[in-house]
Amino acid sequence: MKIIHCSDLHLDSRMETNLSREQAVERKKEFFLAFEKMIFYAKVNEVKVIIIAGDFFDNSHAGLSLKKKVLSLIVDNPDIDFLYLKGRHDSKNVFDDLEIEISNLKFFSEEWTKYSYLEENLIISGIEVSKENNMSLYDSLILDKDKVNIVVMHGPEANTYSSDTEDFINIRELQNKYIDYLALGYLHDFKLEKLDNRGVFCYSGSLSGRGFDECGLKGFVVVDINNGNVEVEFAPIRQRDFYKVEVDISGLLTAKEILERIKDATKNIDSKDLVRVSLVGDVSMDCDMDLGYFYRQCKDDFYFIKIVDRTKLAIDYEDYKYDASLKGEFIRTILELDMDNEEKDKIIITGIKALSGEDIEL
Repeated sequence: MKIIHCSDLHLDSRMETNLSREQAVERKKEFFLAFEKMIFYAKVNEVKVIIIAGDFFDNSHAGLSLKKKVLSLIVDNPDIDFLYLKGRHDSKNVFDDLEIEISNLKFFSEEWTKYSYLEENLIISGIEVSKENNMSLYDSLILDKDKVNIVVMHGPEANTYSSDTEDFINIRELQNKYIDYLALGYLHDFKLEKLDNRGVFCYSGSLSGRGFDECGLKGFVVVDINNGNVEVEFAPIRQRDFYKVEVDISGLLTAKEILERIKDATKNIDSKDLVRVSLVGDVSMDCDMDLGYFYRQCKDDFYFIKIVDRTKLAIDYEDYKYDASLKGEFIRTILELDMDNEEKDKIIITGIKALSGEDIEL
């Protein structure tokens, strides 16, 4: 028997803020397409259950047309049970306003809810963690050691036991409870670790990244249960990936040299992907740091690219201690200001460019 574990789909979510309006609309559509791809996989591979471990939508105000499309997919696949546990962004049952009962869409609550699948001696138990139940839920979880037990929850992991953590999940309190697979939601990256001598706990990650804090492969988890044995496999969904690339330009002077370094560092990234390049290293005041030029030369190479300057100024301020020029006076004035050295470097670089008659970007 095959089961899919997914979470944090965040349908109808806001996208990376720097995307164009057209790109943002397209990315929202791609989030739904990722959900469609997962269901197609489930259908082809005879998956019996899809567990959605929280944050199905991005908020309780998801568009009506999108909710109808989601429900249509569920109705069109009656042989698959969809078990939906609400997460932080699911403040209520987002399907309530449709007033439709669907036999294969099932829910959890703030009390332990269990679903049985006799063909594999399987019990799927889940609970929505809240401030009211987060201290008592562990003692109230009673599982049969002779069953295959999957437990579903949503929240960040913790190893402490406190009423202040609200929806945090105390992993230690779930050990030695006969759990074979702990299906978790909240993290947007895949994470699989040993729970105890019997089971594992897993964050499936999101189906698609939303920003540069969500780099890496995205997808869902396939749990295969056969005669009491539980096997876990990550199934990636390849749409658009986010990449953060650091490019060290220490010692480079010309814009041409820097551009070549950027191109070389990003040459293996697919044109459909989104890239943020951070220029790092120590540069001289004579370095031709033209971010606008770099962007114009790279913008057609990828779906989206952002280039930021994180370099440090390689300058010995002692060289200007007695410099009688306007440049020397300017540098000494900035050095006397009450601010950190990184801010001073930025101001000095901008000021030197202005004094030299160069174009500057503010």
